[in-house]
Amino acid sequence: MVETVCAKRDTIRIASSNFPHEVVRSRFLKLTSEHIDFVMHCMRKNTTEVRNMKQYLLTVLFNAPTTMNNHFTAKVSHDMNGGNW
Repeated sequence: MVETVCAKRDTIRIASSNFPHEVVRSRFLKLTSEHIDFVMHCMRKNTTEVRNMKQYLLTVLFNAPTTMNNHFTAKVSHDMNGGNW
């Protein structure tokens, strides 16, 4: 993540798409410890083989703010529907 934030390139490839360096840098600098915890939790639950760990982590970290919110919203909806609350 530090390598990506400090890079001097104009674009950064995340999940097969090129993003402006400043967009990626800005999003990474806004990550909190909760985002990192969420990524680590997801990594522990992952059962598929990751072939390019560096690109995988960059993608997961880049998407963490949106996927974390969606993940917890879906969990709450599931629990509320199932009567588990």
